[in-house]
Amino acid sequence: MATNTVLLPLCAVSLITSGFVLSANANERKTAIITFDAPGATHGPGQGTHGNAISPQGTITGFFDLNGNHGFVRARDGTFITFDVPGAGTGPFHGTFGFSINPAETITGPYVDASGLAHGYVRASDGTFTTFDAPGAGTGSGQGTFASNINPAGTIAGYYLDASNAFHGFVRAPNGAITTFDVPGAGTGPGQGTFTAEVDGLNPAGAITGNYSDASSVNHGYVRARNGAITTFDAPGAGTGPGQGTLLAGINAGGTVTGAYLDASNVFHGFVRAPNGGITTFDVPGAGTGPFQGTIGEAINPVGTIPGNYIDASSVNHGFVRDKHGGLTTFDAPGAGTGTGQGTIPAVNNPPGAIVGSFVDANNAFHGFLLEGE
Repeated sequence: MATNTVLLPLCAVSLITSGFVLSANANERKTAIITFDAPGATHGPGQGTHGNAISPQGTITGFFDLNGNHGFVRARDGTFITFDVPGAGTGPFHGTFGFSINPAETITGPYVDASGLAHGYVRASDGTFTTFDAPGAGTGSGQGTFASNINPAGTIAGYYLDASNAFHGFVRAPNGAITTFDVPGAGTGPGQGTFTAEVDGLNPAGAITGNYSDASSVNHGYVRARNGAITTFDAPGAGTGPGQGTLLAGINAGGTVTGAYLDASNVFHGFVRAPNGGITTFDVPGAGTGPFQGTIGEAINPVGTIPGNYIDASSVNHGFVRDKHGGLTTFDAPGAGTGTGQGTIPAVNNPPGAIVGSFVDANNAFHGFLLEGE
């Protein structure tokens, strides 16, 4: 059977509903967590259902394994539609990936063809597809176009991997016109270049956030305004070794961004950057302090609520929610495993505060979850 690969350069019909206690800093509250699997999804190690994005109405998109990868739409009532982009491959590491959904329930993401080449697609709410490739995208296996964000206007942002295996950003207008961009200072070697944050890296105003890897393979953050102006920054405490630095995950309507930085000891820490450039860093209590443990902010909604995951001293993942005042709440999805690399991994939240993501069970299979907003 096929095994999922993560398409990121860096680095979902059974329903089980249960009340679950979230451990808050002050008061505890009960919130329903719904777990789900796409129809037919396989459940071997590394396989399963990945919840990636949620619309304001509560419609979820993502992908699942079944002889390759396939996209899905899960309606708020729990019903599923699965889909494949015409031309998507069917072997391991091939197929269709649902990455982002807007209020019109238009979906974008990459699909990987039979030769291993990635392309972008747009799926309208009526199920029709438009495919595209960024100019300059490489045509070798593992190269191509990775669409990863769509905003309410239908603008898409993502990145492409060129023939030299360097990364570049792109923006696709609703009319199909594509603009490519590189952050000043981005490296041009293999694995270096400009990346857009996935799923939550494009806001309604057309601003994009992400990170760029310089010639020394150190990561730095950026915000690109709709007019193309780029501001770069580093989180305080970010490491300066290869693979370390500042990693972006989301930008909200007001221009506040979040993500994580990897310090000189390879520990993750969360941060929030205000539109005026002020940066606040944070760590979830219980986060580990060993290499590749710590706190990772994954997204941010219009009111400034941040979901993410923290990795404890045993390298198990747990979910958290950080409110706009800095208050932290932690949670685990029912059925999440407690071994190394297992646990709960939120992906994104919507304006009402619902969170979608995935959890890895004790057999290392993936399942989707929805934490409903209050």
